[in-house]
Amino acid sequence: MNFQTDIFEQYDKKWALLTAGNKEKFNTMTISWGGLGTLWGKPVANVYVRTTRYTHEFIDNSDYFTISFFSDEYKKTLAVLGSKSGRDMDKMKDSGLVPKQLEHSMTFEEAEVTLVCKKLFKQTLDVKNMPEDIRTQYYENQPDHDMYIGEVVEII
Repeated sequence: MNFQTDIFEQYDKKWALLTAGNKEKFNTMTISWGGLGTLWGKPVANVYVRTTRYTHEFIDNSDYFTISFFSDEYKKTLAVLGSKSGRDMDKMKDSGLVPKQLEHSMTFEEAEVTLVCKKLFKQTLDVKNMPEDIRTQYYENQPDHDMYIGEVVEII
């Protein structure tokens, strides 16, 4: 497996789609928080999802999730997918993206790179352990994030 990128640019500036579920029922959301590294002797990716997000339910009920990266031409599409909820509408219908079923999850035909991750760990971020400025900026009137760590089992 090989994935070479400026991961800080990739998440923060270009964003990605986090997807969980199967062809019959899945959800995706845009993310700009995440990381890559090693943990427990495995290549891992970590993502953060607010507990109120529809995708949260799918990740909780799945053993796998994907992180899909796109070229800059899809930035507007990712902005819409990050601002609308799959609870309220069929986000895929108007996105122009073509869902692609994988063995364990979903990605999209248009993705440049997809990381297939096997869920290893989940934990709610404890706001009491955060600096005050971060707590105020991100959590004062907002729900918590759960952190998910997944073993990167395939790079497509």
